[in-house]
Amino acid sequence: MPGKKIWINGFVYAALVLFLFPIFWVMFTSIKTSTQAFQIPPVWIFKPTFENYVYVFRSQPFFYYLLNSLIVTVLSTGLSLLIGTLTGYSLARFRIKGQKWISFSVFFTKMFPPVVLVVPFFIMFRSIGATDSLYSLTLAYIAFNLPFVTWLMWGFLRELPESLEEAALIDGMSRFGAMCRIVLPLAKPGLAVSAIFAAMNSWNEFLFALSLTGIKAKTLPVMAANFVTQDAILWGPVTATGTMLMIPMFIFTLLVQRHIVSGLAMGAVK
Repeated sequence: MPGKKIWINGFVYAALVLFLFPIFWVMFTSIKTSTQAFQIPPVWIFKPTFENYVYVFRSQPFFYYLLNSLIVTVLSTGLSLLIGTLTGYSLARFRIKGQKWISFSVFFTKMFPPVVLVVPFFIMFRSIGATDSLYSLTLAYIAFNLPFVTWLMWGFLRELPESLEEAALIDGMSRFGAMCRIVLPLAKPGLAVSAIFAAMNSWNEFLFALSLTGIKAKTLPVMAANFVTQDAILWGPVTATGTMLMIPMFIFTLLVQRHIVSGLAMGAVK
């Protein structure tokens, strides 16, 4: 029905505008002067300025903190995918005693809020002298991302038919070879979704990075907090940093989205 289709399209466009408006506002504010950013009503037509970006680069070692964020995100995402995929494959393919309780406990650990875990992590790393370290922060992010990646990959791998691996085993392929050559290529949509969520959690995380780092291992979200002073919030530099924080995740999502789309197009494999 044409009328129903118009209403559905209108609802979708309204929801899209609602969700994208905060992103647009952050980017919009980052190219305004401090005076224009606080004008009421808001200024919609103005001459863009990049003074906020220049201030960020001059006042902070931006590229040093960018490198820290990239290292922590790549390591935590890669290791979470590796360990979570192997764990999910084991739960999906092998009959383990108490499997339901194991899978439930894996998912249950994800329900803990980060603020509950940050103090034990801090005490543990401080006791071994490992605070303000990229490796400690990476381990914390792995522990935080691993339950979700395991649960997600377990669900994807469980839907793939075991007959494909059995055929490969009959042909002389090892279990590990069948997993790498048969199962994982079919599970690319699950790997892509897991990678996106793990990378976003690590890239945007603030509480762990603030509590477990000092100067050497500081990441970009913590650097953005430097612009929140006792006297005022420097909204121009804050929004400029936020805009630059969004760009890498946007590029990464574009790179892996084709795997998600292909998985939706394939449908369930039975």
